[in-house]
Amino acid sequence: MRLLLLFFSLFFLFSGFSSGAERCHPSDRTALLKFKYSFANPDQILQSWIPAFDCCDWYGVECNETTNRVDSLVSTVQLNGTIPDVIADLKYLRTLRLRKNPFLVGEIPPAIGKLANLVSLELNWNSLTGSVPAFLANLKKLWFLDLSFNKLSGTIPASLSTFPEIIGIDLSRNQLTGSIPESFGNLKGNIYLVLSHNKLSGEIPASLGNANFVRIMISRNNFTGSALMFFKASKTSDTIDISRNNFAFNFSEASFMADMLVDLDISHNKIWGGIPSRITDCVVLQNLNVSYNRLCGEIPSGWKLKYRSQPFDNTSYLHNRCLCGSPLQPCKR
Repeated sequence: MRLLLLFFSLFFLFSGFSSGAERCHPSDRTALLKFKYSFANPDQILQSWIPAFDCCDWYGVECNETTNRVDSLVSTVQLNGTIPDVIADLKYLRTLRLRKNPFLVGEIPPAIGKLANLVSLELNWNSLTGSVPAFLANLKKLWFLDLSFNKLSGTIPASLSTFPEIIGIDLSRNQLTGSIPESFGNLKGNIYLVLSHNKLSGEIPASLGNANFVRIMISRNNFTGSALMFFKASKTSDTIDISRNNFAFNFSEASFMADMLVDLDISHNKIWGGIPSRITDCVVLQNLNVSYNRLCGEIPSGWKLKYRSQPFDNTSYLHNRCLCGSPLQPCKR
């Protein structure tokens, strides 16, 4: 550590930097240093964060070229502790990315809700606990929210549907319970919603048919009822993954996004009916899995696939009630 500090000191002395050329705003430097020293291991992390250097040049820190205020903070350096309230002092932040810190624990503090300029909030692959805070809805400029791979519990706040500019919400790989809020049908624009690997349950609100999910991934929960609201030709979904739930609906009634759908997985449910022949119009489909359901009838042929030289093999269709036809056993006439 002494050698490292000596290196930084010598570099500073001979690099020609001067305090007159420093971009870093004093209040941002103060907040960043308080952020660093709030953790249990400050001398092992963020080693370039020393007062002798312009904070705009610190590792993981970016400053706006016009205002010189810190607008991006990215850290994947084994932070050990909780997110400190001083984060609210970095009020010009547009990007906050604290990820892959297994020792970053505790709840998401209300201070995060004060960062009114945030566009991207990524607190994924940590060990955060507590609930998904309703106060996150205060972040009216947010485009992207990623809280995946944590230990968050409780229900999904209905207020998350009020983000006026959101394009992506990822709450996957947590311990969330309850249902998807009916208000999520009010989400505007082209949205991707990822809720996989939680303990969510209940029926999908019919209102979600009003939203346009570019990507809907809700696998490995305990949802029941119908998911037909996601299967409309007017949608622009490229991925629909509802696998490993308890959905039960007539798949024969499904429509598809012929020019958009790339990945479709409805496996491990109780879905019945047949596979609609119109699925063969999905020209960019690359992955298909309808296995482990209660489907019957002949598997459609005549695929018009652009990016696959061969149709889907038998693993796409296995363990259904009475599907037949290539690549499974021939249908009985």
